[in-house]
Amino acid sequence: MSDNKTDSALICKDFQNQVSQVLIRHKSILDIITKLDQYNARINRALAKSVTSCGCISINATKQDYDRDSFEEMLSTVNNHIVGKLCDNCKEVMNEEIGSYIFYLAALCNVLDLDLDHIVKSEYNTIKTLGIYSLK
Repeated sequence: MSDNKTDSALICKDFQNQVSQVLIRHKSILDIITKLDQYNARINRALAKSVTSCGCISINATKQDYDRDSFEEMLSTVNNHIVGKLCDNCKEVMNEEIGSYIFYLAALCNVLDLDLDHIVKSEYNTIKTLGIYSLK
């Protein structure tokens, strides 16, 4: 039986390595950061189209109520404002756009000699250690 933590670390490192092998046209740091912006916009656009064209989800935004006695109470009352679930088609589009974003995020890590797996683990350890004190 394989260790899931080891598997995810290997997948992350292998993914980052694979990105370095296939990224040719957009290898410049300027290309990479603008591609990240482009795919961020594409993610936002796909989400908007899920609402306005497909209709599988809707957004019912209201003021968040943070005035609660405890963190647990506040956590249970805040809302993501999404009504419904992404249909299979919209989910596929979102997966593709987020996948492309992650591709360019790995490319950014490569050109800056950063380890994506280390970054994810570090952020995870910070939020795990600080708990509610790491609120963003």
